[in-house]
Amino acid sequence: MQNLQLFKELLSSPKKIVITTHHKPDADALGSSLGLAGYLKKKGHQVSVITPSDYPDFLAWMKGNEEVINFENGENKDKSAELVSGADMIFCLDFNNLSRINGLGKMVEEAKSIKVLIDHHQEPQHFADFEYWSADAAATCELVFDLIVDLGESYLIDGDLANALYAGIMTDTGQFKHPNTTKNVHLVTAQLIDLGADTAMVGKLIYDNNSLNRLKFTGFALSQRLKVLEKYRTAYIALSAKDLSEYQSRTGDTEGLVNMALSLKGIVFAALITEREDGVKLSLRSKGDFSVSAFAKENFNGGGHANASGASSDDNFEDTVKKFEALLPRYEAALNDNHQKEVLQQT
Repeated sequence: MQNLQLFKELLSSPKKIVITTHHKPDADALGSSLGLAGYLKKKGHQVSVITPSDYPDFLAWMKGNEEVINFENGENKDKSAELVSGADMIFCLDFNNLSRINGLGKMVEEAKSIKVLIDHHQEPQHFADFEYWSADAAATCELVFDLIVDLGESYLIDGDLANALYAGIMTDTGQFKHPNTTKNVHLVTAQLIDLGADTAMVGKLIYDNNSLNRLKFTGFALSQRLKVLEKYRTAYIALSAKDLSEYQSRTGDTEGLVNMALSLKGIVFAALITEREDGVKLSLRSKGDFSVSAFAKENFNGGGHANASGASSDDNFEDTVKKFEALLPRYEAALNDNHQKEVLQQT
């Protein structure tokens, strides 16, 4: 971060602070937000965490969850507007563009407060006064930890904060399987364990906390909606609004499905296409050097990381699925070349 000393001086006296993160927060988004909030509260700041929407129940164990304000809840919109407009500082975590926080975006943009961006996504929108940003970081939780260390205050991280930060790192690295699992990730994780992170407990709370409906829904998605296109080294799952309704799908129930598709032998590109109330969404994953971020930018309204990106479609559900399949021949050579590289690396 440029002007780290000035930033440190700003935090040396009590401030009214708002922390926000992206729509439909995942473990990295919520973990970084609540981890940072816990740290700032220990320094005497008045902190409010505002999310643009709800988030999965399996994240509700994080310390401070009960105080999170869901902007999507109608009664919270006026309260959120008041907090944002009255904040001395606004921290924007785990998103690179104000459009990612929906209705909160304009409020944050117009606020006179000091803005801080902490994020690891590519090509950030430079709207903040301070940026702690790196596309090389595996997770925003990793960056929050590094920032606290840079400020010389890692001693303020207790077990609850460490658990929240560990959760984001664990999930954004795919349980330490993705190529973004760097040396620094392991060093940070080791330090979080020393500071009280209970890795076994966090893993169980996130991965072993399924409802019966979610397990049945996962079985349905894999048995009835998974399509494998071996010619293009691609697999995708397409879920309609009717599919989601029949299994009473809740926020977070589709989490991990795209990674299951990518886990198939010989597959280097996977997609989850979902028909939501606010449009058709795509979650894209890849292996090797096939960039799903580039794919999302070129063909849909999206972007993110080279091997993990999100997007949305302007078309309806059926047309989006057709478009996705129709695009694959254009990438056939790249996908098959990437598969060959994967095979060579394994021999």
